Amino acid sequence: MEALFATVTGFLAASGLYLALRGRTFPVVVGLTLLSYAVNLFLFSTGGLTTNGAAVIRDGVDYYADPLPQALVLTAIVIGFAMTAFSVILAMRVRGDLGSDQVNDQRGEESKEDKS
Repeated sequence: MEALFATVTGFLAASGLYLALRGRTFPVVVGLTLLSYAVNLFLFSTGGLTTNGAAVIRDGVDYYADPLPQALVLTAIVIGFAMTAFSVILAMRVRGDLGSDQVNDQRGEESKEDKS
C-alpha cells in the first residue's frame, strides 16, 4: 500500500509540475491544484497506514490512528479549495482585462504599448 501511495504522490507531483510550467493560465491553475493534492497525500501518508486503529483513546486498545495528519489534510483541502477559487477568478479577470490568457510576456506587451 505504501508503494501505491508513493507512486500516486509522484505521479500527481510530476503532472502538477508539468502543468504549472505551461504558458496558459488554466493549465497553471490545474497544475497547482494537482501539486496541492500531492502534498495532501504526502501529509496523509506521514501518519502511517493504520487499519482498524481506534480514533478515540479507550481501555483495551493497543494501537491508535494518528489524527494529526488527518486534521492537517482537512485544513489543507479547505485552504486549497479557497486558493483555487481565487486563482480561477483572478485568471478570468486577467483574461477579461488583457484579452489573452498567456502567462509570459504580458508585462512586456504593456511596456511596448507605453513606449509607442
